[in-house]
Amino acid sequence: MTPFDEMTGLTPDGVRGLYTEVKRWLDTTPPETMAARRAQAELFFRRIGITFAVYGDADAAERLIPFDMIPRIISKPEWSQLEKGLKQRVETLNAFLSDIYGPQECLKAGVIPSDLVLGNAQFRLEMMGHPAPHNIWVHIAGVDIVRTGERDFYVLEDNARTPSGVSYMLENREVMMRLAPDLFARHHVAPVETYTDSLLATLQSCAPTGAGADPTVVLLTPGRYNSAFYEHSFLADKLGIELVEGSDLLVRDNRVFMRTTDGPQRVDVIYRRLDDEFLDPLVFRPDSMLGVSGLMSAYQAGNVTIANAVGTGIADDKAVYSYMPDLVRFYSGEEPILNNVPTWRCREPEALSYVLDHLPELVVKEVGGSGGYGMLIGPTSSSAEIETFRAKLKNAPAEFIAQPTLALSTCPTFVDRGVAPRHVDLRPFVLTGADEVRITPGGLSRVALKEGSLVVNSSQGGGTKDTWVLDD
Repeated sequence: MTPFDEMTGLTPDGVRGLYTEVKRWLDTTPPETMAARRAQAELFFRRIGITFAVYGDADAAERLIPFDMIPRIISKPEWSQLEKGLKQRVETLNAFLSDIYGPQECLKAGVIPSDLVLGNAQFRLEMMGHPAPHNIWVHIAGVDIVRTGERDFYVLEDNARTPSGVSYMLENREVMMRLAPDLFARHHVAPVETYTDSLLATLQSCAPTGAGADPTVVLLTPGRYNSAFYEHSFLADKLGIELVEGSDLLVRDNRVFMRTTDGPQRVDVIYRRLDDEFLDPLVFRPDSMLGVSGLMSAYQAGNVTIANAVGTGIADDKAVYSYMPDLVRFYSGEEPILNNVPTWRCREPEALSYVLDHLPELVVKEVGGSGGYGMLIGPTSSSAEIETFRAKLKNAPAEFIAQPTLALSTCPTFVDRGVAPRHVDLRPFVLTGADEVRITPGGLSRVALKEGSLVVNSSQGGGTKDTWVLDD
């Protein structure tokens, strides 16, 4: 099946209207110039230190994510529809989390199996009966979207814990404005640089009652050895807030304080970028040196907001994801605007039987997996790899879901031999505050740089593109 191409549609010699100027730019820009600009972009990223770590890779502890100079363009009508679907999706995620840590109506109604929720490793009993301030659990969501046709957009997965990548969205735009000002000037591109103002406003709006007119927000990082540390320091700088580690915070009388040269300063909102189990050694892992002793007591007393809230990881689970259409209907009474990718839950015997019979055709994923790890892409896998996964499925079927191998849309990409189509996805960022939902136009487009590859993750050799939402 020929994939839909963002520039040409399904006609190799055609050009979709919104890519007319990009096609003209590509036709008049020599490959040597493109290569030189790509090298300039790499130098820019290297100078500012925009790298990520690859755990377990001793030969490349720090890497640059490759950047492609050819933008991915989305029309205003397409984006308007995506916005509506994203807002509906994240509202459902918040309703679901409020429910499962409260009255559990969705479980009583049988919308989603109780054991899938209550037995999930990411379900936090500590949050039962402790609603998130303003009933907002997912303040920052990264929803991964794939496209298979001109009007066919699907949600591939939800990222509700600590979604990353927004620094690349912002830096990609800056690079494009520097290195391709001629192309940029030919379009009316919606801005993304307002994201950090929107993020700060979102976090401050969710401060606990009594925090005052100017609540103090900090960004809690695991430290410089974390794979996304660059993004943590970048965002703290752009937000104008303190970047702190666990040792910089303390809890007194169920209130959180930051150590400063002027003495302890009260903290109202913690934008955390470490996982639940490391947040408070008195509640979760006692060997954690990254968190803050007593943090959960301060939270349960209503004296601090944690963004995203503890316990949101269950919404990242790929088996829970498969019930999202039903959850949308249950909480909103509406049909989903953005559909899921069809999914077989291997925990169900009939689905498992089908998956085992069709492994060479399917994509199989671990329900708690991320980063492109722990998955099988049947059509590109060897017989040995397929048989290895067959054994895993038989041994622990509940740990996996399967999906059809979608013909993800492609976008023109500058590679070593010139311009060629490569598969892309999109991660828009949705900010939910006590006052409003804010969605930055565009997001992070990730591109699979290897020919034929469907895996866009940076840890698996993927790159990024600037995403242009046209205002006209």
